[in-house]
Amino acid sequence: MLHPAAKVVLFVLCLLPLSWYVYGAFADRLGANPAETLIRGLGDWTLRLLWITLAVTPVRTWIQQPALARFRRMLGLFVFFYASLHLLAYGWLDKGLDLSEILRDIAKRPFILMGFTAWILLIPLAATSFNRAIKALGAPRWQMLHKLVYAIAVIGLMHFIWMRAGKNNFAEPAVYGAILTVLLGWRLWKKVARGAPR
Repeated sequence: MLHPAAKVVLFVLCLLPLSWYVYGAFADRLGANPAETLIRGLGDWTLRLLWITLAVTPVRTWIQQPALARFRRMLGLFVFFYASLHLLAYGWLDKGLDLSEILRDIAKRPFILMGFTAWILLIPLAATSFNRAIKALGAPRWQMLHKLVYAIAVIGLMHFIWMRAGKNNFAEPAVYGAILTVLLGWRLWKKVARGAPR
C-alpha cells in the first residue's frame, strides 16, 4: 500500500530538475554556455523520465507492488513536458524561434529529425492520457496506441547517440542503451513466457 502523499512527492521530485535550471539561469550558474546546458539538460531529463516510466511495470512486478502503476500516467506526462521544454529551448535559444531555420535544421541534421519525430509521437500519448480518452478509444485500441512508447524510446536513444557522435562521446549513450535493452528485453521475455505452453 502506497502512502497517500506518494503522488505529491513524485510530482515535486519531477519538477526539481526544472527548478534547478530556472534557478541556474537567474543565478548565472549554467556554465560558459547556458543555452547548451539548458537544451541538453532538458533533453537528458526527458530520456531519464522516459526510462523511469518504462521501468514502472518491471519494478512493480519484481517487488509485487501493483499500486506503482498509478505513477505511470504522471511520469509519462512529465516526459512530454520535458520533451516540449527541450524542443522549445532549442527553437528559442538556438534558432531564435525562426521557424524556417528550425525546419531547415530538422531536414539537414538526422539527430534533430529523430528528436522531433519522437516529440511528434509523444503528442497522441499525452493527448490520450486521461480516463475519458480510454473510454472513447476502448481499452484495446488505447493500449495499442500507447505501445508507441517503445518506438519513441528507441528513436529518442538514436537522437541521443547521434547528438553525442559529433564529439565521439558514446559512453553515456551506451549506458542508456544498456538500460533500454534490459527494459525492453524483460517485456519480450514476459511476452514469450506467456505464450509458451504450460
